[in-house]
Amino acid sequence: MAVASRLAVARVVQPDGGAASGRRGRQGFAVVGLPAAARRGRRRGGAVAASPPTEEAAKLTEPLTKEDLVAYLASGCKPKENWRIGTEHEKFGFDVETLRPITYDQISAILNGLSERFEWDKIMEENHVIGLKQGKQNISLEPGGQFELSGAPLETLHQTCAEVNSHLYQVKAVGEELGVGFLGMGFQPKWALTDIPIMPKGRYEIMRNYMPKVGTLGLDMMFRTCTVQVNLDFSSELDMIRKFRASLALQPIATAIFANSPFKEGKPNGFLSLRSHIWTDTDNNRSGMLPFVFDDTFGFEQYVDYALDVPMYFVYRNKTYIDCTGMSFRDFMAGKLPQVPGELPTLNDWENHLTTIFPEVRLKRYMEMRGADGGPWRRLCALPAFWVGLLYDDESLQSIIDMTSDWTKEEREMLRRKVPVTGLKTPFRDGYVRDLAEDVLQLAKNGLERRGYKEVGFLREVDEVVRTGVTPAEKLLNLYETKWQRSVDPVFEELLY
Repeated sequence: MAVASRLAVARVVQPDGGAASGRRGRQGFAVVGLPAAARRGRRRGGAVAASPPTEEAAKLTEPLTKEDLVAYLASGCKPKENWRIGTEHEKFGFDVETLRPITYDQISAILNGLSERFEWDKIMEENHVIGLKQGKQNISLEPGGQFELSGAPLETLHQTCAEVNSHLYQVKAVGEELGVGFLGMGFQPKWALTDIPIMPKGRYEIMRNYMPKVGTLGLDMMFRTCTVQVNLDFSSELDMIRKFRASLALQPIATAIFANSPFKEGKPNGFLSLRSHIWTDTDNNRSGMLPFVFDDTFGFEQYVDYALDVPMYFVYRNKTYIDCTGMSFRDFMAGKLPQVPGELPTLNDWENHLTTIFPEVRLKRYMEMRGADGGPWRRLCALPAFWVGLLYDDESLQSIIDMTSDWTKEEREMLRRKVPVTGLKTPFRDGYVRDLAEDVLQLAKNGLERRGYKEVGFLREVDEVVRTGVTPAEKLLNLYETKWQRSVDPVFEELLY
């Protein structure tokens, strides 16, 4: 693929004033003019979503082709010794006196405080601070002010958990002085959609206007959910395929183990993971279980074909988000976007588009596991331990592939829809999801043991959940009915970071 010969030497202006010229990557694929966030450390933990995208300073000499887009994904392949662990977690900020969601002014004060005290660099959009950056870590704001840490790519779970603890220490230190606390849950337990502040980020305005056109729950997703996400690497296209299939099949199992969103507007909502259920009617053009991943023909090219037809949200030009909803990236590549007539996309545009696709497992130049509710800090360490033990150990990965290889599309979809309601008690074949979870958790422990970093202890937090079949959400519901006397207010203390 002579990608380099058809692109301008695509010098990309970096935030630090440096530049990167085109270069040839592994396996003969060209990695040309990649955005700064994409190239940092050969992977990243979500920085493009955290800040205004970078823009290429040079125009393409010829249009991008599908082969270029395939090569972009394939450029994420790296040898096992270079695999890393990235985590992202979101949390709800609240005023400790009123329990109300914090306003942008309060969030701005926290971001400024973190910047001044702990030497984070500010990320600005117009005159608003909308995030922070320090090394390979980013702090960003979700649409309703949910506070997200996108962690650095790290080698061990000990480093990952230390990063989480350091972040929570900093946020707590600044937040306490401002009367702000942070809650670890998957869905806002008390407040209505109309009570949630709106963050001053251009891309979110476009999404807010578009969501009601494509589903009934998209605004809830944007403003009232929090997730924990794990980002992992692959060595080759075949390795990506195996990990994609294994992790996609098991995503409902993770959803069950970490289910932690049973309340809505002060009452039980009928779900153990309302956050997970919300994704079933947010925008089915860009979410779900991706059945084509299990086709014999699946690979980088098939994911590109899928992404090309996912409707776009925006194009970013001259520090402005241009609404392109309803158009596809395929249209863009043909120069058919009426919003930017005759203009053709860059690799930056492609990377930005990939961040607007929301399946249960998402492919970029690494893979994102997206099925878990937000939760307290110990579970923030347990989730990456779960997936690393399964996917970074060849023996455990093969066991998962063997276990799930005869699951049908209908069975995977059934698990996806029923687990948010019944959790580990969801029937499956001749048993329950809890039985699957026991087997899977043991495979994760075995995989961590073989890694040799003494990381198995990070799974202790979920041992009892799997052993008893009682999810975190069910524990909260029991407290609500007994000790809390049918009030959700105590959850703000129970799950306070």
